[in-house]
Amino acid sequence: MNAASVVVARPSNASQLILLFHGVGSSAANLVPLGRHIANAIPNAIVVSVDGPHPSSMGGGREWFSVAGVTEENRPARVAQALPAFVAQVEQWQAETGLGPPQTSLVGFSQGAIMSLESTQANVLAQCVVAVAGRFAQPPRLAPQGVKFRFVHGDLDGVISPHFSQEAAERLRSLGSDGYAQIVPDLGHGIDARAAQGVVEALA
Repeated sequence: MNAASVVVARPSNASQLILLFHGVGSSAANLVPLGRHIANAIPNAIVVSVDGPHPSSMGGGREWFSVAGVTEENRPARVAQALPAFVAQVEQWQAETGLGPPQTSLVGFSQGAIMSLESTQANVLAQCVVAVAGRFAQPPRLAPQGVKFRFVHGDLDGVISPHFSQEAAERLRSLGSDGYAQIVPDLGHGIDARAAQGVVEALA
């Protein structure tokens, strides 16, 4: 596990594990405020903000995969290459806490959301995935049984269009999954109080 990951809450009677994954050029510390909001609302959850494995190619912070020269065509391959390390981090926290996929939720922002969403196409790591200002690297190909998908996205996001969240939720429903997108008015590529509350409601 990355030493820079932050354990936001670790109650002795924990029955849930909630893992947070930041965006490119950011770090685990940046999602601690969201983690605290979640921990206050869900007191029986271990909440961990996980640090990305690589220094960011953007000049600061960390990343899950490089976005230098990224395109719609090469993004899926980059995500696929990064997935084993991502899966390993999730499984390490599950092993340490004794809480498995049925008790685990993944919350990702931007690139962290891409990794969380794409992990569902090859592994069942969690019973709930909440993507904030994120997207699939490519449209979802399957809907894993028992996994709930929630998308929270600002309607003014100029980095990742909210249409990706809306289309993914619709596609997942067509595949037989539980998918829903909440579009937050007048919000760009970020997390405000309304988006944070949407995350909590998705996890509840």
